[in-house]
Amino acid sequence: MSSLPITESFGAYLTDERHFSPYTARCYGADLRQFIEYLVDESGNEIDRSQEELAFKKIAEDGGVSGSTATNTHTATICGAEADLVRAYLSSLSEQNYSPATMARKIATLRSFYKWAHRMGYSKSNPMTLIRTPRQSKRLPKAITVEQIEQLLAAPGEKDVLGRRDRAMLETLYSTGIRVSELVGLNHDDLVIEHEALHIRGKGRKERIVPLGSHALRAIRNYTDHLERDARFGPIWATRHDAEDMPLFLNKHAKRLSARSVRRKLDKYLREVGLDPSISPHTLRHSFATHLLENGADLRSVQELLGHQSLSTTQVYTHLSTKRVEEAYDDAHPRAKNAG
Repeated sequence: MSSLPITESFGAYLTDERHFSPYTARCYGADLRQFIEYLVDESGNEIDRSQEELAFKKIAEDGGVSGSTATNTHTATICGAEADLVRAYLSSLSEQNYSPATMARKIATLRSFYKWAHRMGYSKSNPMTLIRTPRQSKRLPKAITVEQIEQLLAAPGEKDVLGRRDRAMLETLYSTGIRVSELVGLNHDDLVIEHEALHIRGKGRKERIVPLGSHALRAIRNYTDHLERDARFGPIWATRHDAEDMPLFLNKHAKRLSARSVRRKLDKYLREVGLDPSISPHTLRHSFATHLLENGADLRSVQELLGHQSLSTTQVYTHLSTKRVEEAYDDAHPRAKNAG
């Protein structure tokens, strides 16, 4: 997809000022570039990089597209867009049968972009103030049972250090409810042994401390103890485990494990124990929250543990817990269902 100087500047704003994760910033960037591709197709003119750079510079200097001599460029078209142009673009997307969630994100991208462009003075108006976001049906997060969790956690073997690592990773995900990005970002010095806790760096560079259950703590100790004695990892671990940037979870090359690798390992164990292959690392996070609420934890505490900024984000788990109670009632009560 094509890229313009203004999209690159917007991307830098998302990561540097809004503290978006690299993944989210890439998604927003791809959405904005898709809008540009639409403009290119509609105009029939290809992007001239040098012309677009000049246009963006001119718009910035002139304080907006209406006062600029930068015309006939895609940058000028974006900055001067009116609601009808955006509606035509969104209409073209709806014809491509995107899911409601994807459509909502693409609209959110344009909202963020035009709010930023208007604030920076690149756009004289914000066309998104006239665009309504379609209502989405509320999807309940997927959670699995405690019995299924037990099956999964027992799957990694302990024949070698990597099996012990996998057990420690899965135990940590379920014990703490942290995101997989937070898991792979853990360093050895984030493990606060004396308080049985982890120091987490979450979304938006926000930090929090989460308690670590005894099973997870024991699995991590089992893993790190064997790291020290392993011929491949021992020398590296011995010299670097006190360093601030020493990853807690290492791959087979003694480098930081990636989120994709965690997903591959999870898929392997799901196959081995015959669980639903659609279960993801995020399912363990959902299960963590659901099981806490089902066992009497208060919503505010779960919000803190998950690192949610808004309580409304956490409230979706109460719907899941209520749904399970209703199902249990229907299954167990002799007069719950209509017999006739």
